Amino acid sequence: MPPSRLRPRRVALPLAAAALLVPVATACTSSGSSGGSGGDQRLKVAMAFPPAQAMSPYGDDAVTLSRLAVVEGLTRLDRNGEAKPALAASWKRDGDRAWEFTVREDAVFQDGTKLDAAAVVRSLTAAQKASPKPRVLSDTTLTATAEGADTVRITTKDADPLLPQRLANPSLSVLSAAAYKGPKVNPAGHATGPFTLAEVNGAVSATLERNDTYWGGKAKAPGVDVKFVADGTARANALRTKDVDVAEYVPISQASLLGDGLVHEFPSARTNGLSLNTERGVFADPAMRAAAREAIDSRALVDGVYEGRADTAQGLLGPGVPWAADLRTAPTGRAKAAAPAEVRKTSEIVLATYTNRPELPEVATVVQQQLEKRGFTVKQVVRDYAQMEADALAGKYDAFIQARNTLLDTADPVSYLASDFTCDGSFNITQLCAKPVDTAVDRAAALADTEARHRAEMTAEAAILGSDALVPLVHERFVQGYDDTRVRGVALDPMERTLITADTRVG
Repeated sequence: MPPSRLRPRRVALPLAAAALLVPVATACTSSGSSGGSGGDQRLKVAMAFPPAQAMSPYGDDAVTLSRLAVVEGLTRLDRNGEAKPALAASWKRDGDRAWEFTVREDAVFQDGTKLDAAAVVRSLTAAQKASPKPRVLSDTTLTATAEGADTVRITTKDADPLLPQRLANPSLSVLSAAAYKGPKVNPAGHATGPFTLAEVNGAVSATLERNDTYWGGKAKAPGVDVKFVADGTARANALRTKDVDVAEYVPISQASLLGDGLVHEFPSARTNGLSLNTERGVFADPAMRAAAREAIDSRALVDGVYEGRADTAQGLLGPGVPWAADLRTAPTGRAKAAAPAEVRKTSEIVLATYTNRPELPEVATVVQQQLEKRGFTVKQVVRDYAQMEADALAGKYDAFIQARNTLLDTADPVSYLASDFTCDGSFNITQLCAKPVDTAVDRAAALADTEARHRAEMTAEAAILGSDALVPLVHERFVQGYDDTRVRGVALDPMERTLITADTRVG
């Protein structure tokens, strides 16, 4: 029997219509286009994930906006995951639950209005009230108030030592008042980054123009022409033929064909896992989840699918989280796996994944074979991610293969643990609701000392792995594509916050 619900679960918003067109006035930006000023110096970029929520800042589209240098928050993260100034020039802690942030004086929104404390409060309050909440807020509640024109006081319900890192999350980007006037929050033309989102053509393309009033200095490229290309081979071919300058997430199968000059591999904090539905169906039985876990052969996936460009699964946190291995403890509370004869009596399970990461359909095929060898009857469902997210969050699949960056939300895995595995987690595809897990995650989130928090996080990892709600498959390495003889300034970010920057240019 699945565990009882400790807190009510949030329901995901419906996906946006694919044909959405977002026109934006660009009075404060460059007027460059593919045939205008800048000419062929405009960047051409192929992105793997089309907008899933009409470029809402409260879902995964916020990461796309961050990777395209459109949005910014009060802080940013350096390569070590430490918070650095962005729209906040400085900050200080005031007791356990309060912080004061000083807003920088030289920032202007892309629509010409000035950044001030009131704008920050409006954006953070809107994020806190959003339904569903952004994942980064799934384990905390914050209240922002303006104290004068340039000071924002932020208090949290509980002590939150990670608040400065949390405020760097793209879902907490600061937007102008005009962004909130329609039925949905619209970041197009209302953010502060070096590029302005000028137009979104549904799931097909987007146009960005240089923000000439950017506080950090004018971008070196006059604009960015974005294509959303879910097919990984098509992205690689576009890079090979120079139809695009930058292609994110080059498929492993294409990396050796492109050659070292076009392929840039680097470690990541991404773990590919098999999420098992703990609430209903076959995998509501912990013994069946344990049987699925025993069926998985990570080494076969690394060698057969990733051609050695990945690491075998060690836990939720892989080599991209370098401190995790030394602090890892054995999973706790695991059930005894069901025997193959019992497995063969179960009904057909639906195993789902998405096409946007080209290795995942092949991973699904290998995992299906491994599960069937154990005795499961498996049906595959493979579609574009935008068509699957809502169903996955609603628990409509028995098993779901996804690639998850464990440091994406706060540069510390506590937010990932909270959003993906706690009872009211806003990205809980496993539908897991277990009091020991919630207790362990809450304890980790409350610790200010970094080493103590890391140890508590590994205790939470042990509890989650013990539930077999998620079976780690592999730890990815990122492969981004661009010609390093002609394209400069592409960010290779293990936390996936940045790709295009003000410094990215052709030539």
